[in-house]
Amino acid sequence: MRGQKQTTDAMESQEDRFLKAFEDYSDALFRHASIRVSDRERAIDIVHDTFTKVWSYARAGHQIDSYRSFLYKVLNNLIIDEYRKRKEVSLDALLSVEGVDEGSFPELSENTVEALAATIDGRKAFELLAELPDVYREVIIMRFVDELGPREISDLIEESENVVSVRLHRGLKLLRDKIEATIFSKEENRLTKQKHT
Repeated sequence: MRGQKQTTDAMESQEDRFLKAFEDYSDALFRHASIRVSDRERAIDIVHDTFTKVWSYARAGHQIDSYRSFLYKVLNNLIIDEYRKRKEVSLDALLSVEGVDEGSFPELSENTVEALAATIDGRKAFELLAELPDVYREVIIMRFVDELGPREISDLIEESENVVSVRLHRGLKLLRDKIEATIFSKEENRLTKQKHT
C-alpha cells in the first residue's frame, strides 16, 4: 500500500512539474516555432506535438532534469522534421557546402557576436530574418528571441560551441548586409525620384 502511495505521489509531482513547464514555456515555444516555420497553424501543431511527446516520455517513467532544455530539444527536432518534409536542404548538406571548420575561433567570442548584434536594427532584422538560411536563422532565434546561451544552443542542436559561434557570426553578418542593402536600395529609389521631379 505504501509503495502505491509513493508511486501516486511521484506521478502527481511529475504532472505538477509538467503543468508548470507548460505554463512557463508554451508561449516562448510557440514564438520560436512560428518564427521558424512561418506558419501560425503549423507552429501550434508543432508545439502541441512537442508537449505530447514530452508528456509521454515523462509518463513512461523517464526523468527530465530541465524541462526548458528538453522542450526546446524536442521542438527543434520536430521543426527539423518539418523542414525535411518540405524537402528543403538538410542541415548536414548545408554544412558540407559551407565547409564549417570546427577548429578554434577566438575572434568569435560572445562579445564580438553581441557587438555585431548591437549594430543591427531590430525591427528591420526581424522582417529579414525569414530570408536567412535556416541554419543561421535557428541559432539567431535561439540566442536573441529565446535568450539561450551558446552552451545551451550547442546542447540543443548537438553541435560544438564553436559551430554555434560561427553560425551566429555569419548569420548576423548576413542579416546586417541584407539590412544595409535594403537601406541603400530605398535611398537610391528616393534619389531617383528626386531627379525625375
